[in-house]
Amino acid sequence: MPEIQELLNRNRQWAKEQTNRDPEFFTRLSKQQKPEYLWIGCSDSRVPANEIVGMAPGELFVHRNIANVVNHTDFNCLSVMQFAVEVLQVKHIIVCGHYGCGGVRAALSHDEFGFVDNWLRAIKEIYIKYQGDLDQLDEKSRVRRLCELNVMEQTINLAKTKCVQRAWDHGQDLKIHGWIYDIADGIIHDLCVDMHCRDTVPEIFHILGKRIVR
Repeated sequence: MPEIQELLNRNRQWAKEQTNRDPEFFTRLSKQQKPEYLWIGCSDSRVPANEIVGMAPGELFVHRNIANVVNHTDFNCLSVMQFAVEVLQVKHIIVCGHYGCGGVRAALSHDEFGFVDNWLRAIKEIYIKYQGDLDQLDEKSRVRRLCELNVMEQTINLAKTKCVQRAWDHGQDLKIHGWIYDIADGIIHDLCVDMHCRDTVPEIFHILGKRIVR
């Protein structure tokens, strides 16, 4: 495991190599960022967003948290999403989970892990929703399937937000995708849960504008 100073040394070597390959790289990068993609992924260190899709710095706007959860009380995630959609005008939001997710495994257990237990309640709720099917599977398959279901549910949560619905109402070209990454072979799988308009959202979650609630 490298010491802290070694990380700084590696940074300088990386910057030098980038400049040698492309002398204008940092000049160009510093002027603006115009990514077309927002990536919402897991904080797991084995899933580096830019690298696994072969994108350079500046091409992918990224938000990561434990188990790639889109929580409607998470102002961090919502702020990132609003900036990406309204300011950067991204065209795609990708929720990408991964098989073997530690957060999903933890949510399936009865162990106490600390503060993160509150965060994992969202995944426990997904388990309850699909419990009948999940309980038919062996442990490994159950975790694997819940990783997939978690991604699917988070794409739905995205579509329920005011930010996304407003973008669709204004005719913005915005699509939501659900993917899952297999750490065992490095391949991303499309879960085919694309969403691109308000019609894909249950009507009770439709946001039609500001109203006074009495």
